Amino acid sequence: MATEVGPTSVKAPASGGAPIHHAPKGVGEDNRIATQGRWAAWLLAPTILALSVVIVYPIITAIVMSFQKDAGLDPATGLFVEGGPAGFSNYYNWIFQQCPAPSGGTVDCPPGTLGAQFWSATGTTFFFTIVTVALETVLGFWMAVIMARAFKGRSLVRAAVLVPWAIPTAVTAKLWLFIFAFEGIGNKLFNTTVLWTGSEWPARWAVIIADVWKTTPFMALLILAGLQMIPAEVYEAAKVDGASAWQRFRMITLPLVKPALMVAILFRTLDALRMFDLPYILTGGANNTTTLSILVINQIRQGFNAAAALSTITFIIIFLVAFIFVRFLGANVVEQQTGAGKGKK
Repeated sequence: MATEVGPTSVKAPASGGAPIHHAPKGVGEDNRIATQGRWAAWLLAPTILALSVVIVYPIITAIVMSFQKDAGLDPATGLFVEGGPAGFSNYYNWIFQQCPAPSGGTVDCPPGTLGAQFWSATGTTFFFTIVTVALETVLGFWMAVIMARAFKGRSLVRAAVLVPWAIPTAVTAKLWLFIFAFEGIGNKLFNTTVLWTGSEWPARWAVIIADVWKTTPFMALLILAGLQMIPAEVYEAAKVDGASAWQRFRMITLPLVKPALMVAILFRTLDALRMFDLPYILTGGANNTTTLSILVINQIRQGFNAAAALSTITFIIIFLVAFIFVRFLGANVVEQQTGAGKGKK
């Protein structure tokens, strides 16, 4: 005999004894999920709080400061004027090459200031980013292919390759500064008399060479992780079918390693757009090697609010580049999954 009592059912055993109560189906599962959710929230709270303090708060503060005028001398009266609301004038001045006047409005800029510096630094930053990432991708792929093979001493080679990446950037910059000195190892080794940090293009290539030497192992490490995910059976089947080494590389290696390769390029691009240490120590930003990060630091000495506007613009540029990369990578993943689903059908 069964008797309905609310959401549960009570069934009396045939042999007598206490009735058996059956809990509604799914109640225990819902309670377990709710408990896990509460624990996850408590465990994540300290991390979220720390990120808010070190990331969110500085970003919001910089954005607020960017809409304020810097205190300084009024060029019309020569008197000190306190800062105040500036609206979008700081952004406008950086982009359109006009200088803010403390009393309001703008004044004529000397050559090479504000907007001119911004566009020059932007061009230099993207030049370094494109050249270094391209070279590091090619060299890193080549190194990853070698390290993925089975040979005697492979572990030693992998450890040796990662040494430049493990060295702090400031130490790397000082090391290459000694190498590129007029009487340094570079000129002695190649019997040249190049003043590497004394003119524009030698200084630029000095920064590029130092950056490629340091960061190529990072690219190789990420690409190697992607290569090791490719089953050996795929290559063996291709060899049986008569595919050449180039065909195996083009038809198997490149398509299968593409997700890891895109992630490596994304990380390295974002890092290169924030380049500061190497050019600052090697050249001090001279000879047209000033990046956006160096320009922000130089501007802080003249006015925090204008520097805050420039740092916000830099953040927006990096964010847009990251958005484009992630959107591009995500579209490929969806496309591959859709194609795989159609193939199964």
